[in-house]
Amino acid sequence: MVKNFIRTIGVVGCLLFLLASCSPLKRYANAAAPWEPHIKQLELKDQYENIPDDYILYLGSSSIRLWDSIHQDMTPYKSVKRGYGGAHFYDLIHFTERLVTPHRDAKAIVCFVANDLTGIWDNPKTKVTPKQVKRLYVYFTKQIRAIAPDTPIFLIEITPTQSRWNIWDKTVKANDLMEAYCNTRNNMYFISTSEQFLNEEGLPRTELFIEDQLHLNRDGYRLWSQIIKSHLEKHLD
Repeated sequence: MVKNFIRTIGVVGCLLFLLASCSPLKRYANAAAPWEPHIKQLELKDQYENIPDDYILYLGSSSIRLWDSIHQDMTPYKSVKRGYGGAHFYDLIHFTERLVTPHRDAKAIVCFVANDLTGIWDNPKTKVTPKQVKRLYVYFTKQIRAIAPDTPIFLIEITPTQSRWNIWDKTVKANDLMEAYCNTRNNMYFISTSEQFLNEEGLPRTELFIEDQLHLNRDGYRLWSQIIKSHLEKHLD
């Protein structure tokens, strides 16, 4: 009996070790360092920015960081943005606690991350698959839930763009997987945008982007905000 008990403990220990070793934080351990200076800058904002009451926290990549008109576009909702250029879910998960904890009382959290499928500066060694994107998103939301259990989470769909049209099929798969997951969770919502950002031929509406055909221009942000607000109005008000 003692031997069986010891054997059982050993099996459990091995399983726990395997689970720990498969943690995205360990698998993508090297992804955090390049973004540390950006996160420190965002943390400084919590010290000198005037944080409003009853606001929405925006997390994610450069489309969040560059949204200079967010306060105007998202009126009457109050906004605090904590995006950094080039963000992927596999580096964002290293900073979730630091970015979310100061804002655990936010009215909602809105997230947009669009770079995992292309990797870091299009380096093929840093790309992940649609299934891995979904797994990372699941891990990210569980991190948020550990900090803010009841806060509504909104995920904005990865936008169709001309510059990344060659991976749109993979992007659709990643979007579909994340949407399906959102639909199974309480207080978690997927904001679909592709229908409004594709033209009648099913191609990206180039007039909604700046010259790089990746980032939104003023008209693109206006449309984005209209779509986002329609979901906030439905689920928050």
